[in-house]
Amino acid sequence: MSDDKTLKQDVLAELNWEPSVTAAHIGVTARDGVVTLSGHVESFMQKWAAEKAASRVKGVKGVAEELEVRLPFDIKRGDEEIAAAAMHHLSWDGALPRDAIKVKVEKGAVTLSGEVDWHYQKDDAGWDITGLLGVVSVSNQITIKQRADAANISENIRKALHRSWLDPRTVAVTADGGKVRLTGSVNNWHDRQVAADTAWAAPGATSVVNDIAIV
Repeated sequence: MSDDKTLKQDVLAELNWEPSVTAAHIGVTARDGVVTLSGHVESFMQKWAAEKAASRVKGVKGVAEELEVRLPFDIKRGDEEIAAAAMHHLSWDGALPRDAIKVKVEKGAVTLSGEVDWHYQKDDAGWDITGLLGVVSVSNQITIKQRADAANISENIRKALHRSWLDPRTVAVTADGGKVRLTGSVNNWHDRQVAADTAWAAPGATSVVNDIAIV
């Protein structure tokens, strides 16, 4: 119980430390290392930043994010305005294939669809939209193209983990075609994310299920 109380206080302190988050209306609970964020923020960017801030606190094993975005009246935008701004931002992103991404907006909720070659391109597209005024949520449904070089993907990921400072013996990699699954255990959230990022960088990876536990 005392560990959860300390963790709650540490997360609250980190949220107040993070300059991109207004933490006045964010509540925090902690149980067995899993932190729940509740309340509301003024933008989707703040919602994203609050989750990232909480996840980097030592001792956090998981984050349940239940924050609501409540836009101030003076920054609300119509769906057509948001869609136009989104397409404009995407068109200026040199990492994305031209005209590969489709945008749908409904009451400020943005849905991205389409197909790209790499996971980082999917992430880039989502990031392009995150900070737009009027956006209350982003559903990134962009898919990754199937590739012919997915046969040795498990071994390629294991080699990449071995090149990093992360001990590959703590993480097991299995794959079915381009569908990758990571299991095992690491000491912190950062190591867990490093393993996932390494797997996503493998040619042929179309999905990564990260079941690595934090111990």
